[in-house]
Parts: sequence; C-alpha cells; structure tokens
Amino acid sequence: MQEKEKNEVENKENTLIIEGRNAVLEAFRSGKTIDKIFILDGCQDGPVRTIVREAKKHDTILNFVAKERLSQLSETGKHQGVIAYSAAYDYSDIEDMFRLAEERGEAPFLILLDNIEDPHNLGAIIRTANLAGAHGVIIPKRRAVGLTATVAKTSAGALNYTPVAKVTNIAKTIEGLKERGVWFVCADMGGESMYRLNLTGPIGMVIGNEGEGVGRLVKEKCDFIASIPMKGEIDSLNASVAAGVLAYEIVRQRMK
Repeated sequence: MQEKEKNEVENKENTLIIEGRNAVLEAFRSGKTIDKIFILDGCQDGPVRTIVREAKKHDTILNFVAKERLSQLSETGKHQGVIAYSAAYDYSDIEDMFRLAEERGEAPFLILLDNIEDPHNLGAIIRTANLAGAHGVIIPKRRAVGLTATVAKTSAGALNYTPVAKVTNIAKTIEGLKERGVWFVCADMGGESMYRLNLTGPIGMVIGNEGEGVGRLVKEKCDFIASIPMKGEIDSLNASVAAGVLAYEIVRQRMK
C-alpha cells in the first residue's frame, strides 16, 4: 500500500466519515465543515454533480478515485460512490481571533502553520497557543492535517478555547494581515537569533512543515526570520517544540 493511502486508512478513526450521496448532501446543507471528498471517477449523475458543486462552493478538496480505493476507505460498504471526511471540530474565522484580542485588550498574537501534517504536532501547538495567550491558530486547507479527533485529544482541551481557522493560501493570508498592522516572524535555522529580535506588538508567528520547514514563498512574506539557538549534535527541533520555544520568547517580550 502506498504511504498516502496508508495514512488515509489509518486516519479513519480520527475524523468523522460520511458515506452515501444523501448523507453527504445533508452534511453540506446542515453547515457541517467537510474537509475533503472522495468520489467515484467518472460518476456524473445528478446527486454527484450537486455534491461537486457544493464542494467547490465551500472550497472542499475533491478527489476522484477508482472503485477499489473507495472500497478501501469505506466502513459501511454502502458509500454509493461518495465518501466525505468531516472535521471533528468546527473551524473559526480570523475575525474571531481579532475579536478575542480586542476583548482581552491585547495586541493580536496569531500562530500560522505552513503545512503541518502530524496531528500530534498540531494538537501540541494548539495547546501551546492557548497557554501562551495566542488569539488563534491558522492552518492551510491543503497538504496539512485538519481538526481530527487525535488533534483534539493531543490539545488536552485547548481546542475548546483556541480559535482555529483554515485558509486557502498562507502567503496571501499573511499579506492581508499585514494590511491590518500584523508583523510576521518565522522560525528558520538560517535566521537571526530570536533573542535579538523585537517581537512585541501585533505579531504572527509562522512554523513550518516537520521535514522542510517554512516554504520559500511564505518565508519571503515574513518580516523577521528567527533562529532558535541550539547546542546539541542534531540540527533541528520538532515542529511543536520549536513553536513552544519561539512562542514563549514572544510571551517574554510582551510581558516587558
């Protein structure tokens, strides 16, 4: 089994799986957040066309796959050519984060994640965000883990209190937030020591993918590139640990 398919099968228990055309349509109509849909390739009847239209309207990820793939993903054997993966928790809007900052009388502190794929890392970062007083976490819609049950469990309850928003493009989101006065710092080994940077005021902290770090386009949008001093023999920190270290340097500076 290919690694991608293996991960999808293993993650079944971590998301709400909705099978069948009517069930998926009702999920859309009820306002439930659907992360991605698998549809039998070549199927174009009325209900399926309606599902595709709803998916595009909500910017849901569409995957057209073979019958064998659907059978592999199905839990009921009655998928009718359609299987949807829904988030275990509802997403927030970025506006919710600004409202939270305003309610607390604080400058916005946002955490943006560039394609974090490990649900344990995402859950740990949401937990850190809550404890560090961040007003929200922003994740991309594609090539990244969503709000699965594993994420919720790893966050140790923080997901109930920390807004998480999903956006189409992290780089463009940074551009829009800059217009609202937010400065951005990303963690990268090639940057300046975080202890020499001014990380006060409205700030967005960007943490990159577990293997590749922050992508080039996203990094170019950041105002600061912060490195975390390391003295050991290995050359990088786990993504959630790096997020915690940099977040608490921001906390330290904000407390001053």
